[in-house]
Amino acid sequence: MNTSLGRSRLAVVFGGRSSEHGVSCLTAREVIAAIDPERYDIRPVGITRDGQWVEETAEWPEIAAGQLPEVRADRPAFRWEDLSEFDAVFPLLHGPWGEDGTIQGLFEMANVRYVGAGVLSSAVSMDKPFTKTVFSAAGLPQIPYVTVLPWQWSRERDRVEARIRALGLPVFVKPARAGSSSGVTMVDTWDGLDAAMRAARSFDPKVIVEAAAQGKRELECAVMQQPDGTPVASVVGEITVAADSRHEFYDFEAKYLDGTSLNVVPADISETLRERIRTYAVKAFEAVGCEGLARVDFFWSDEGLVVNEINTMPGFTPYSMFPVLWEASGVSYPELVDRLIQLALHRDTGLR
Repeated sequence: MNTSLGRSRLAVVFGGRSSEHGVSCLTAREVIAAIDPERYDIRPVGITRDGQWVEETAEWPEIAAGQLPEVRADRPAFRWEDLSEFDAVFPLLHGPWGEDGTIQGLFEMANVRYVGAGVLSSAVSMDKPFTKTVFSAAGLPQIPYVTVLPWQWSRERDRVEARIRALGLPVFVKPARAGSSSGVTMVDTWDGLDAAMRAARSFDPKVIVEAAAQGKRELECAVMQQPDGTPVASVVGEITVAADSRHEFYDFEAKYLDGTSLNVVPADISETLRERIRTYAVKAFEAVGCEGLARVDFFWSDEGLVVNEINTMPGFTPYSMFPVLWEASGVSYPELVDRLIQLALHRDTGLR
């Protein structure tokens, strides 16, 4: 193990090319602040919006209200090949080119230990239609949906629109491989479908259209592996948007910019539903072959409970749902960060 004064060497990688760049920077700032510098030799590594690797600090003293930080291109360059000098990497990247298996493949090729899911589970979990296919095979309940590939929308629009209309109104139009509700539109009249498709396709040429869960509540559960590999579920939380908010649903601005979203932990639900969600969360974690951590999102509606999606690198500020759920489960933020680093340091490289 490479050490500096007995400390494990840890690279924290953040930023990236996805629409969630700023969220990743916020996450990195908070995680680095929680890491014990007496136990770890920390190296912040930023990836700019255009993919340049630089030596960052994860410190942004001047950020205007309602804005998110970003990796600065004028920082000294970092050679990603130098990751092999570290004992482990903590990739705090959200969305494509970070949470989707791409950077995990780089770590695997470099034989570097890292926090979180591997290549396959990251890729499957990032691609919502593939996630649903795997969940369906595992017997997990799903909401009806239609996948729209780029060539289908350009060549077979009438057939595709007929399949979408069969879902009934309203529907949610989403990029297939984006997070933080980026590019998501609720369509409540069919006249709005074309604009919603354009918005989603500006993030990803592949789109998923989902039926709306009537009277839904958004419930979330965090999962973390134990040292022996066993996944354990946290308490269950609920996401709500303030009643006087202008947001129709839990979108990007409500999550990160204007403070209108609320975490209710623990959720006010029955013990039976709570245990069902915790069981499904672990089952979803295992179905995609996840490692380290994940947050599993659910809808509880008039039709019952369905699994919405799994996030293999969820938001990780102290106020994000994943750490808040573990805080309510008895694991503090610094302890949570340390547990994940220790899992990475002690897991095997190569095929697992």
